[in-house]
Amino acid sequence: MAGKHWSLDDIAWERFDASLVDPELLKIVKAACMVEYNGRDYAAYLCNVFPDDPEFQEAAVAWADEEVQHGAALARWAALADRSFDFEASFARFTDGYSIPLDAKNSVRGSCSGELVARCIVEVGTSSYYAALSDACREPVLKEVCQKIAADELRHYKLFYDHLKRYLEKEGISRWRRVWVALGRIGETEDDELAYAYFSANGGGQSYDRKRWSRAYMARASRYYRRKHVQRAVSMTFKAAGLAPQGILSRWFAALGYHLIRLRARRPVPV
Repeated sequence: MAGKHWSLDDIAWERFDASLVDPELLKIVKAACMVEYNGRDYAAYLCNVFPDDPEFQEAAVAWADEEVQHGAALARWAALADRSFDFEASFARFTDGYSIPLDAKNSVRGSCSGELVARCIVEVGTSSYYAALSDACREPVLKEVCQKIAADELRHYKLFYDHLKRYLEKEGISRWRRVWVALGRIGETEDDELAYAYFSANGGGQSYDRKRWSRAYMARASRYYRRKHVQRAVSMTFKAAGLAPQGILSRWFAALGYHLIRLRARRPVPV
């Protein structure tokens, strides 16, 4: 990840306009800042499961530094939008209740190639997500932050995809195995991580129920996607899975995915 990366000092914080803050968008930004800020745990896990690859380990540590900065930028914006938001307390609540397997010595995806497919899928999701938020947002500072994060996540996708190509030459996992890993990682968007992050930021004194808080997060996040965001995400997912990114199947899945997202966005918001 060569080249000068942006910093929090590059953001025009003085342009913040409280009158343009969307309170529903604010809730999911509070959740997102915690997931991003937890990036170093993911780097530790990746370094564990790629123990003999110092080139990748160095890239993973640099990637995590940028993820943490994303979290810090989003948290700073959330504090401007809601002076009562206590990021440190919320993040402590999040990490107390959710963790990844830091003691793992082998990838939970079954191979290094599978791990890199999964990382590509995560970057696909985050890049399309922040692009959607940026397009929908009227508040200028959050728009700028989301634009920068979306660009970073697209670059991170390329980073992991380049390493994936290297490992495919070594391990030669099948295309169908790549598809299976991609589908599994997509399904994990409704696991505890996002639900618990949303709960930690917005739950107050309430108790945690994964289904309830996952629905609360997903119903809000789904509102901001447009067809172009879904199409790009599906194309990049197909590429990581070894399928034709611009073929008929890709277009069909994009149409189906957008339809399902719109259905979810119409559901009553539980919290």
